[in-house]
Amino acid sequence: MGAVDSSHYSLVIAAAHAAGPCAPGAEAAWGRRVHGLTVDLHLIAQQARQDIERLESARTFIAFLEEVEIEESSRRGLLTLRLPSGESEPIRTEQENTDRGRALIERARSLAGRWVLVYRYNERKTGQRTQSVRMLAHLMDLGVDGAVPNATAKKMVLQEAGGDTARAQEAWTAVGLPGTGPISVDQMEQARAAARKAR
Repeated sequence: MGAVDSSHYSLVIAAAHAAGPCAPGAEAAWGRRVHGLTVDLHLIAQQARQDIERLESARTFIAFLEEVEIEESSRRGLLTLRLPSGESEPIRTEQENTDRGRALIERARSLAGRWVLVYRYNERKTGQRTQSVRMLAHLMDLGVDGAVPNATAKKMVLQEAGGDTARAQEAWTAVGLPGTGPISVDQMEQARAAARKAR
């Protein structure tokens, strides 16, 4: 028999807290409730891990969220994004009948008319090896004016520099961006352009 690792004990403890105190004589029912909650928490943790891995590998960019619709053919959310360059870009969510799809559609609707940080990944089309669809992993609100958190802006400039820290720092300095505090969308786009040129 395999040993129970500490993460399982942690889940059981969390489930016991969620279940509340055990009434005298109700130990069996209380134990079943704790067991059920432990399994639920395990499944939630697995889904959270997958979502975090998707975010970690996602490409990020800033855009103005203009519109959110439901695509008739696929029942996916279809977002219309306006890039700082003025170009329009569509991106899709999972289907609206899934928990993730519904949550992303609701979040997108609440952020329409605002600047957002878009986390995007590519999903291969069913039965097609070479074609993929741009999919939404997450949206972060940047407000009406588009103030980008400093750490987020630095990460995006580093991404544009192909992971070259020295090149990203040169681009950041060349544009004259501060080491702390929020960055405007225009400033960040200038730094990203500088990082691209330096490649």
